Order: sequence, then structure tokens, then C-alpha cells
Amino acid sequence: MALRERPWPDDDLTLQQSVVGYFQFVHSTVVNKLDGLTEEQARATPLPTSPVMNPLGLVKHLTAVQRQHIQRTIGGHDLPSLWRSDDHDYEFRVGPDETIAGVVAAYDAEWELSQQTLAAVDWSAFVTGHHGPIRIGRFVADVLQESARHLGHLDIVRELIDGGKGE
Repeated sequence: MALRERPWPDDDLTLQQSVVGYFQFVHSTVVNKLDGLTEEQARATPLPTSPVMNPLGLVKHLTAVQRQHIQRTIGGHDLPSLWRSDDHDYEFRVGPDETIAGVVAAYDAEWELSQQTLAAVDWSAFVTGHHGPIRIGRFVADVLQESARHLGHLDIVRELIDGGKGE
């Protein structure tokens, strides 16, 4: 897997364009964090206090977050949840036949759907969030925050696995 470019959003963008630009930056950085890992390393769980957190599981989690929040909640699309029905804690488990290429392909496909949905909705409209009505733009900021937070987790996990640092 080749490293992806990570364009920084331009300075003259609208707020909506900036947020989508930062999503793209986070997305590319997440994928780049898997570059150079073996399939075994991508499943490694180096944090004793988080025994299921692993690189592939983090990417699967981010894929499922986009599906739930952007496609289902914001877009109102009737797509199946990507969470396993028995995984109510949203853990980062990876199936035995899942691969880096397959997990990245699913993440990329979900990001493509997310971009389409975010371009088609009125960011000033309201949707029903976990605690009641929430403006779409505000909710998108929540999803971006969660994505960036988990990218930080991926940074740490990657460094513990093979010493890989940086962006």
C-alpha cells in the first residue's frame, strides 16, 4: 500500500468545505498509519489496558462511525449498521478473514458515501442525535472530533507495535 497524499484544506474555504477537507486529511492519515504493517501487526493489541484495540479495529470503528452518524443519522439512509449486533460496547474486534486491503477498501467506500451525503444536506438543518435535536453542522463537528481522537489512538498503537512515528 502506497502512502497517500494528505492535502491540508486551503485557507479560503468556507467552514463546511474546511470541515470536509479536514475529514479528508484525517481519512488519508488513518490509511497511511497502516502502511508497512504486516497483517499480524495490524491485528496487534499492544495496550494492556485496552486488550482489543488494534489498528485494523480502529479503522473498522471509524468506518462504522461514519455509517451510523453520517449515512444513517444525517443522511437518513436506510443502510444496515456496521456494528455487530452483539457488540454493544463498540469494541475494535477484527474477524479472522479480514485483511488490511479489505478494511481500507470498506473505509474508502464509506468515505465516498459520506462525502456525497455531506454535500447533499443542509448543514443548518436539525437531526435527532443521542440527546435530542442537533444541528447537522454541529453533529458533523462531533464526528470529526471522534475521528481525530481515534487517529490519535492509532498513532499510539502504531508506535507501540513497530516504533512508527510521525504523520
